[in-house]
Amino acid sequence: MTADARFWNKIAPKYAKSKIRDMDAYRYALERTRSYLKADDTVLELGCGTGSTAIELASGVSKILATDLSEAMLEVGRERAWDAGAGNVEFQCCSAGQAPEGPFDAVLAHNLLHLLPDLEEVLDGVAARVKPGGLFISKTPCLGEMRGSWKYWLFSAAIPLMRLAGKAPSFVDFIDIRRLEAAVQRAGFEIIETGNYPADTPGRYLVARRR
Repeated sequence: MTADARFWNKIAPKYAKSKIRDMDAYRYALERTRSYLKADDTVLELGCGTGSTAIELASGVSKILATDLSEAMLEVGRERAWDAGAGNVEFQCCSAGQAPEGPFDAVLAHNLLHLLPDLEEVLDGVAARVKPGGLFISKTPCLGEMRGSWKYWLFSAAIPLMRLAGKAPSFVDFIDIRRLEAAVQRAGFEIIETGNYPADTPGRYLVARRR
């Protein structure tokens, strides 16, 4: 088991009880995602956490394979899917780079890409798992956009200390929008929609179609 798997397993109970920081932004991004998905789609979600997004989207697609490297997070997700009657959501424990091959009509990655030290390798893997013309839909906290502000320096100082205390994962990328979108394009995608939900971080919402 990796250090990050242990970290997410440890915080899973607290994470499961935490509230979404900006529910309006979450709901809006969810509706934008839902508008791209079709009833016969098979969808892969990377870094699904406790499965909230997969369960919300399940009624609009044929199947969602929700993956995460934390088995403790997935156990919460399985219980929630059962309670919600989302029988077309399947959970599997694996890292983003080890996800099933597919191919899938769409791949989702919400609040994940800034936690990947091997971002470009994972994006290449996403492209290999999406059908030609299929979609990659993500939302990423672009901490690099805060550069020069007090928030940036606060996060820069706080995260290493939190990591030492076991309260942050092993890697957090202060990625900015330009670098994020360039990486997605290099992986073979055409970006067809972007937005910031929420705007203050920003949480960069991105829809890209495989060329």
